[in-house]
Amino acid sequence: MRFEDVQRILMVGSGTMGRQAGWQFATHGYDVVLYDVSDRALREAEATLDDLARDFTGSGLLTEAEASEARARIQVEGDAAKAAREASLVSESVLENLELKRRVFARFHDLCPPETIFTTNTSSLLPSKIARSTGRPGRFCAFHFHQPVWESNVVDIMPHPGTDPEVVTLLHHLAVRIDQVPIVLGKESSGYAFNAMLDGVLSAAMQLRAEGIATVEDVDRAWMGVTKMPIGPFGVLDLVGIDLAHDVVTQKTNLAAFLPRVRRLRNLLKAKVDAGELGIKSGKGFYEYPEPAYQRPDFVAGPRGDQDDA
Repeated sequence: MRFEDVQRILMVGSGTMGRQAGWQFATHGYDVVLYDVSDRALREAEATLDDLARDFTGSGLLTEAEASEARARIQVEGDAAKAAREASLVSESVLENLELKRRVFARFHDLCPPETIFTTNTSSLLPSKIARSTGRPGRFCAFHFHQPVWESNVVDIMPHPGTDPEVVTLLHHLAVRIDQVPIVLGKESSGYAFNAMLDGVLSAAMQLRAEGIATVEDVDRAWMGVTKMPIGPFGVLDLVGIDLAHDVVTQKTNLAAFLPRVRRLRNLLKAKVDAGELGIKSGKGFYEYPEPAYQRPDFVAGPRGDQDDA
């Protein structure tokens, strides 16, 4: 398949990343099918896409005509066979579970045309762990977006040892075509480039809270006050999704789960997941939305208490 032959994108998984990446493809002229096994998830995805069309128009990023055309290029589908029909490229964004991803790719290998390229948006798993299950390892690669896709416009391209170099080249061209900055990794590495760096910051932040050293707010104040960033580590966790963060931590820490520090970190996230406090998408995580405390002008200054003039 040539870069010019890519016409129809199948997004498998209609969660936050599937919706955002699908919208990015659609705004750049690609036909998109958003597939999910959950009817509720598809209904929510349609509502989100409608909101995106209005937001992009209201902010001047797209004209009304452009937003309407982009929205019309996206269809939602709960039938896997129909979704797979004529797909040029599959972008998978299901839950961060290795066996689930393997089953999903094996199923779509049977349904998609033989020339279809398969990609995974996994945050932490290595593509070589999935490649065999795709039935087309040479046409499989990690193609990882960051959110919000149109602002954090970096996409990681991570081949496994069996990926055809021509597929890597095609994905590089595709990334540029949809206004993403392609970062091609020379070898497999969990967390890619940015996520590997971010993981260290988030882990340190969660340890500070889990061990009672600092509050959520003070951890974020420290980060925001020194770096002058508009968001701190716990705000980022809410943005990413606390359930996803919990899945990633669980994947990485199974062998070290007996360590007290590891247990405390995982329990911090598990308590939030069990309470349904998943971050921005649920309206509450470490902060409450749509107006989180860290967006207040006086947040970094924090409570100062009574001050004498003496």
